[in-house]
Amino acid sequence: MSVKRIMIEAVATGENWSDVLTQQDMEAAAGVVAAETGAHGDVALALGDDILLQQLNRDFRGKDKPTNVLSFPSGEDDFLGDVAMSRETLRREAAEQDKDERSHALHLLVHGILHLLGYDHETDEQADVMESLERRVLEKLGIADPYGDQPRAH
Repeated sequence: MSVKRIMIEAVATGENWSDVLTQQDMEAAAGVVAAETGAHGDVALALGDDILLQQLNRDFRGKDKPTNVLSFPSGEDDFLGDVAMSRETLRREAAEQDKDERSHALHLLVHGILHLLGYDHETDEQADVMESLERRVLEKLGIADPYGDQPRAH
């Protein structure tokens, strides 16, 4: 029987991310996602800034504004796809939501990987499934419920 693992290769551009998201953190998050979903494969992670995420968001989603995380599923078996995250948006959201940056970064990473695996939150039913899975994964990583009393934003 083969081991189900999700491997992450991260490339940081701009700011230093090591104070927020270490390779060990990324591997732990990917490992819990793999255990919870049975998924395996590789993920390319771009750790960037608002400029990068705004460009990707504009070019691929038609939304000319920065965002926290974007996922680009590959459709291949062994390569799940690409995830891109913005340090500036992460920092801003963590401060606004009174969360520590590491916890928020891990939540965004888990969220991005789940999108690669086909999970979505376009409908309330989809959001319930995805958010429940996110909560289970994050709890196993020692991170509090990221949604708490926040209203759902689609």
